[in-house]
Formats: sequence, structure tokens, C-alpha cells
Amino acid sequence: MVHLSDIAWERPGEQAILDFKKGDVVKAKVLDVDVEKERISLGIKQLGADPFKEAIAHVKKGDVVTCTVTQVTENGLEVAVDGLTGFIRKNELARDRSDQRPDRFAVGEKLDAKVTAIDKATRKVTLSVKAREIEEEKQAMAEFGSSDSGASLGDILGAAFNRAKEEKAQSEEDK
Repeated sequence: MVHLSDIAWERPGEQAILDFKKGDVVKAKVLDVDVEKERISLGIKQLGADPFKEAIAHVKKGDVVTCTVTQVTENGLEVAVDGLTGFIRKNELARDRSDQRPDRFAVGEKLDAKVTAIDKATRKVTLSVKAREIEEEKQAMAEFGSSDSGASLGDILGAAFNRAKEEKAQSEEDK
């Protein structure tokens, strides 16, 4: 017997079973033999590699990835990332509370987010735009300013921008 959960990797058993009818010949792998109950457990999906395991081999917790919005809900965004299904909760869409609205995104839109968790049981990835923004701000502070100066990120980036503008103007004068 093939259990519903052992038919396909990508679809629920109720959907995958519709591909078969009585009398079909299928290839399957023997998963278990229970002599006492006189049962043999078979699996069809085990003949191929698990696409989730292959996909998470390239994605780790803490990585910043580009994902595509597949569904907008009132609780957040469902996204696709390198063959994985992911979710970004509403409160993880931005640092600013006013920007934590899923309705500002559209299906098909791409965005960068940080991987915060990989759940092998549900086969889903949890992501956060907010965590990516915080990490980028910390990097900018470390690169362009000191923590004891009391300067804001805007002050630091503004100064760096003005410095770059002056250097560009100087190089054009030299020509």
C-alpha cells in the first residue's frame, strides 16, 4: 500500500492521487515490511530526490535572498525563493510600522529579505525584510560612523553622499 503522503513531494496526497486509477502499473520503493500485520509500505515519491532538501542546500538561515511574491494575504506575503515556499509576516515587512502593510505589494513583485528560519516539517522558509534593513543599517553604521558620535544613519549617509559628490565634482574639474 502507498500512503497518501508518499505519492508526491510537491502536491498533497489528495491531489496527487487523482493522477492514478485502479489497474495502473506504477514503480514504487519498498519503505517497510510488517510481517505481523502482513503489510508492505510503498513510496512513489522516494524514487526521486526531495526537491526541498536540494533547495535548502543553497539557502541558509541568515542569507539575504531575492524572492517573488506569490500571494498577498492580510497576515503577510507568501513568496517563492529558489524553488522554496516562504512567508513574510506582516510585522516583518518593514521597520516602520506604517510600511508594514501587505497591500503595498503585488503578486509577481520581487523583494530582498533575510532568511530567519527553515522549517523542515512544514517545508517552508520564514523571511524578514525588517531584519535585512536592520542588518544593512548596522553595516552602514560600522562602515561610515561611530556609535558614540550620536549621529543618525541619515547624518552618516548624508555626509558620505556629500563626500562622494565633492569627489565627483573635483574629478570633473581636473579634466
